[in-house]
Amino acid sequence: MKDRGRLIVVSAPSGAGKTSLVRALLERRPDIRFSTSYTTRQPRPGEEDGRDYHFVDEATFLRMVEDGEFLEHARVFDHLYGTGRRQVQGLMDAGHDVILEIDWQGARQVRDSMPECVTVFVLPPSIDELDRRLRGRSTDSGEVIARRLADARADMSHWDEFDYAVVNDAFDVALADLADIVDARGESSRTGDPEQARKIAAILA
Repeated sequence: MKDRGRLIVVSAPSGAGKTSLVRALLERRPDIRFSTSYTTRQPRPGEEDGRDYHFVDEATFLRMVEDGEFLEHARVFDHLYGTGRRQVQGLMDAGHDVILEIDWQGARQVRDSMPECVTVFVLPPSIDELDRRLRGRSTDSGEVIARRLADARADMSHWDEFDYAVVNDAFDVALADLADIVDARGESSRTGDPEQARKIAAILA
């Protein structure tokens, strides 16, 4: 086993498919560990406490902030999200690579704390496809979806702060791209790659 594992941070706008990609990668690679975030929002259908998130109330979350228990934390869509510092460091110290699925604000905080982390931003193939995916969830009102789309555009403007970018158009291709990045073979997905930059510019146009 390696002396110390790596931290891989995966971010995306809501609806881009990062959760599905991360779950599929973890099924392929049981050696990788997933950092389960804390949140004050209510569970969605099918979500389980301790697997998808640690669901806590706001008072508990704020107490954890005061005690310095988070590697990063942020307010997103009126709810708080945070990453437990001890969980991540413990897994890395044990030699495991750790995947952390958070928003771009949290990723920025993690980069400040752990500059050696690997950061990946997942994008949808188009804004129209993102709209379709969000409506297909059937869990949010039209007003909430409109807000999420507006926020997604703002989120995607931060893609070039990341080491790598993955466009989730064909799921299997995006999954292979993510696996290559984890294995340090994802040069074509680097945000500095000219072809990748052109592809993302077309999405954001």
